[in-house]
Amino acid sequence: MKKIFLAGALGFLAFSCSKKENTADVAASSETAVVSEPAKSNLSGDQIIETLDCSGCHSVSERMIGPSYQEIAGKYSEKDMEMLASKIIEGGSGVWGGVPMAAHPQVSKEDAKKMVEYILSQKK
Repeated sequence: MKKIFLAGALGFLAFSCSKKENTADVAASSETAVVSEPAKSNLSGDQIIETLDCSGCHSVSERMIGPSYQEIAGKYSEKDMEMLASKIIEGGSGVWGGVPMAAHPQVSKEDAKKMVEYILSQKK
């Protein structure tokens, strides 16, 4: 039974941890066959987070499937910016429990850093 539940939970995470598509992305992807990296975004960190699936696992102040942004900000500082940006892009596991965070390879390093800046600004 536990194996079935775990498989279902991992399936849910895989489904919920993919980029939300919007009409601009769909139109752009139909015009170009291969896109190596999205154009650098003019959005702020919190706006970038809103375009992704982050809210399925994280919130500003309450632990959900993953830690809250305030918990992350309490544990890390500006010196961890590169590492945290890489975790957003590459995914990771083991730091906050057994549920892995899905990779977000569609996010540029610059945008990941904006996201981290926003998250770290949520320090209590």
